[in-house]
Amino acid sequence: MAERAARLSLLVALLVLGLKALAYLLTGSVALLSDALESTVNVAAALLALFAIRFAHRPPDETHPFGHTKAEYFSAVLEGVLVVVAALLIAQEALPRLLQPKPLEGLGLGLVVSLAASLLNGLLAWHLIRQGKVLRSPALTADGYHVLSDVLTSAGVLAGVGLAGLTGLWVLDPLLALLVAGNILFMGFRLVRQSVGGLMDEGLPAEEVGRMRKTIAEALGGRALEVHDLKTRKAGHRSFLEFHLVVPGSMTVEEAHRLCDELERVLEEGFPGLTVTIHVEPESERKRLG
Repeated sequence: MAERAARLSLLVALLVLGLKALAYLLTGSVALLSDALESTVNVAAALLALFAIRFAHRPPDETHPFGHTKAEYFSAVLEGVLVVVAALLIAQEALPRLLQPKPLEGLGLGLVVSLAASLLNGLLAWHLIRQGKVLRSPALTADGYHVLSDVLTSAGVLAGVGLAGLTGLWVLDPLLALLVAGNILFMGFRLVRQSVGGLMDEGLPAEEVGRMRKTIAEALGGRALEVHDLKTRKAGHRSFLEFHLVVPGSMTVEEAHRLCDELERVLEEGFPGLTVTIHVEPESERKRLG
């Protein structure tokens, strides 16, 4: 499913790039050129996401016993870097035009073509974000939000270029291009930040950890004395939970093992993609946490 969504992203990105390049050639607008340059990043990002997803879904092997899921984060980091490069290229094109604004031609047809590209991108963004959340894929989710930001900036560019055509204020064209550059620069830094967090084994969100604690307490039903040293991390579409379980001294090894199996089953059913590791400890290790 994730790979199919990534292939669709690549095909749509190529089509949208062609449409936006045509819109630029029809009008000569540097703002529309900035929109097209961002779409070249979309194509590269879609390729990276496709390769990363293929690699990330390989099963564990002798050299990667925990799997290859972190490969998706490398895709998202590279995508963020590409976004920053695109922003710099846009600024390079827009700054000279800011000093010497030029009238635009063929705006009617050019804007219609660009609008069609934006509508395609909007549908793609919705699909990628939805699939990324369902499949717990950072690469798909990052790609989806990247495409969504492209849609929003394209909408601003279309409105601004249309206004420039109506008013004759051609300086709006390079100004809009620079605004697009600033927006995608921010987006690039955000993508890198989120992906580096995954590579650094950043813990799961507090709200999700809270739900896990509640699930553990309900499943235990007072059969254990304490749960402590609970840790979480995320790696691509998989997440990991480990904690220490303090059991009464009267509990046999077999009973403790059965309790752990039950906890693992409940947690993995309640949180798809979760891998649970439980360390059983005797009553003497109780920390008596509040």
